[in-house]
This record gives sequence, structure tokens and C-alpha cells, in this order.
Amino acid sequence: MTRRIPFFIFALIFILGSCGPDLKGENLKLREEIIGYHDEVMPLMGKLKTLEKEAVQEIEKLEGKETPDSARIMELKSLAVDLNATYEGMFDWMHGYDVSDGDMTQEELKVYLEDQLVKVKQVNNQFKEVLEKAENLLGD
Repeated sequence: MTRRIPFFIFALIFILGSCGPDLKGENLKLREEIIGYHDEVMPLMGKLKTLEKEAVQEIEKLEGKETPDSARIMELKSLAVDLNATYEGMFDWMHGYDVSDGDMTQEELKVYLEDQLVKVKQVNNQFKEVLEKAENLLGD
């Protein structure tokens, strides 16, 4: 009986040690959340370019007037720059995002995915902010 006690203690420690956090499941959820933010704004990419063109056309119209509205032109130029930066920001994030796990451990992958989640949330927020700005300035 005394020989069985160390075996049971070892087995108990082994079982409890293997019940650590399910990093693979957490990483899968992180990936799904990242893709969710991406999928929310990806369909709006074309809208960004359309709004940028509208802003540029309005700038050209205003600059063609005898007395151009300089303040409005500056607002629209700022909007056009913001729209383009948001568009480019999405592509920069997408090109930097690695969909494979590579040689990373689950812990390293979790850190990587958490960083990517922060970045894609920033892109998502930038989309929402610039679209609201465009709506206010262009009336779309």
C-alpha cells in the first residue's frame, strides 16, 4: 500500500498539471475575434475610395470658384488624406497579419494574436471615425 501512495501523488500532480489553460482554444477565439473586426470593415473599403473621390471633386469645384472657401477646402483636403490613410492602414495591417502559426508556441501565438487584436481594433475604430467625419462634411 505504501508503494502506491507515491504513484498516486505523481499521477495526481501530472493530471493537475495537464489541466492548465486551454491556450489553443483561446488562440482560436482570438483569431475569430480578429477576423470579426476585419470582416466588419472590409466591405467598406470601396466606400472609402468613393468618398475620397467625392471630397477631391468638391475641392476642385470650390477651387474653381471666384472666391473659394479656404476653410472648407482645408477640411475636405484633411478628409481626403484621412480617407486614404484609413484605406492604406487596412492594407498595411492585412499584409502584416500572419494567418499561419509558424514555429510559435501557443504562448507566443497568444501574445502575437493579442497584439494583432489591438491593431485591428485600431483600424476598425479609424474606419468608423473617418466615415463619420465624411458623413458630416459630405452629407453622405
